[in-house]
Amino acid sequence: MSTVPSAPRRRFDFGVLGNLLVVLALVALAIGLSQWQAEPLRWSFPGRGRLWAAGAIAALYAGFVAAIAVSRTRGARAQALPAISAQQRGDWLVAFASQTGFAEQLARRSHEALCGAGLRADLAVLGTLDASQLALYPRVLFIVSTTGEGDAPDSAAGFVRRTMAQTGDLSATRYGVLALGDREYTEYCAFGHRLDHWLRHSGAQSLFDLVEVDNSEPGALRHWQHHLGLLVGHTELPDWSTPSYRPWRLQERLLSNPGSVGGPVFRLSLVPADGDALDWRAGDIAEIGPRNSAADVAQWLATLGLDGETSVRYEDAQETLSALLARTRLPDPGAWRGHSAQAIADTLKLLSHREYSIASVPADGSLQLLVRQMRYEDGRYGSGSGWLTEHAAPGTSIDLRIRSNPSFHAPSDARPVVLIGNGTGLAGLRALLKTRIAAGHTRNWLLFGERNAACDLHYRAEIEAWQAAGAIERVDYAFSRDGESRTYVQDVLRAHLDAVREWIAQGAAVYVCGSLEGMAPGVEAVLHEAVGVDALETMAADGRYRRDVY
Repeated sequence: MSTVPSAPRRRFDFGVLGNLLVVLALVALAIGLSQWQAEPLRWSFPGRGRLWAAGAIAALYAGFVAAIAVSRTRGARAQALPAISAQQRGDWLVAFASQTGFAEQLARRSHEALCGAGLRADLAVLGTLDASQLALYPRVLFIVSTTGEGDAPDSAAGFVRRTMAQTGDLSATRYGVLALGDREYTEYCAFGHRLDHWLRHSGAQSLFDLVEVDNSEPGALRHWQHHLGLLVGHTELPDWSTPSYRPWRLQERLLSNPGSVGGPVFRLSLVPADGDALDWRAGDIAEIGPRNSAADVAQWLATLGLDGETSVRYEDAQETLSALLARTRLPDPGAWRGHSAQAIADTLKLLSHREYSIASVPADGSLQLLVRQMRYEDGRYGSGSGWLTEHAAPGTSIDLRIRSNPSFHAPSDARPVVLIGNGTGLAGLRALLKTRIAAGHTRNWLLFGERNAACDLHYRAEIEAWQAAGAIERVDYAFSRDGESRTYVQDVLRAHLDAVREWIAQGAAVYVCGSLEGMAPGVEAVLHEAVGVDALETMAADGRYRRDVY
């Protein structure tokens, strides 16, 4: 199993301090020798000779330290982008700024993941770039750490001074930021946020919201990998660290949108198989360990003439080959003819986890999901949605882990809340509404978009009951397939721009959940119209603009 290396905790560079102290000590020694009047040894330098000798020693040492610094600088510059033609340049760039080496390790793994998925990607130190070089790439991923009091790593100091001092032209660039930090420090992930701020003001469009990592926390890194998997077209990327799943039981599965022109959407209820108490907050994420269908595993075994009940060893545990194949990526059977079951097991890679917004709160008595069934172009089901909506029968054990997502938790006070989403993004908004209503906070405005009003309004009865009881102050819908022209949730938001400004002026928080493509950037563009870029960034910094988009 591949694991993510632990990140060294941020610390002052005592090597630099030590070198400075040694130089100062040698200079002091030189001054002291110049005043030494004791009888010299036969080989000692008389008079001022002692001063010049000690001074020479100090100068030589300072030169040695400077040579090391120049060598390191040249080493960083060696990773700058070479002068290559547009035909040779990749479509993706992974740029990193690392202080301890951890950001560089993650950048190299991300670069390998992109290249392994067949994408043309380049890798570079952020400090060797400028805005014009970034603008050459339609897609850029930044992996950066924070050091000192919210500063950029040493290797990125030049980039901050030369490039971030002014706005660039990156209107054709889409990007993602992985910000590494430590919550023990006041300026947590500060450089990552500064970089994100500069990119937005330079016209770049975010591929997804900035991902913060607190001291190499595995869940946050899996979330970054989740985004990578989506970016490369739902390609199976092996997890860098496997979630510590618990067994849950699929209690119920209901089709939510019969007759829809879109893909089937299912409501699922799960409970812990061991009877443990339910524990999460609205906004948290369910990480699911998917499974291949029993039919696919049986067909794979039949192709090779292997017995699925053969015992094999995997990660220091014994299990049947069939059980192992169910939770790993099925390799091309043609490449494994004549090999033993154990030889095959030694090469298998676990299916990567899938993430879903939790639609319920613990008081509901079950963890509820809203999952759209996905299919590849060849008709195969998506590994996560296929397992949950098609292959796993009610009563089946489901591997599940809850990941805390504090950046999407509900506000603790009674401030107004505007909740905007589409499709299965209603799941996360529903949990927030349940939390708000249970607390007696009724200043809620829901804006939701789907295809058809007749069959795609998930949780219709519940929403209508809340509205009738005054638990939701306002509801607006956008059903794109019901009118002569396509109307989306961002269009409805723009039609009510004055009301949006009024709610925000009253201190409202804005929550967005749903599609990363189309909806999320469309909604953000309308919010820019409503309050301006700077005001929206201030809202985000204050926790009043939050997104869970995918």
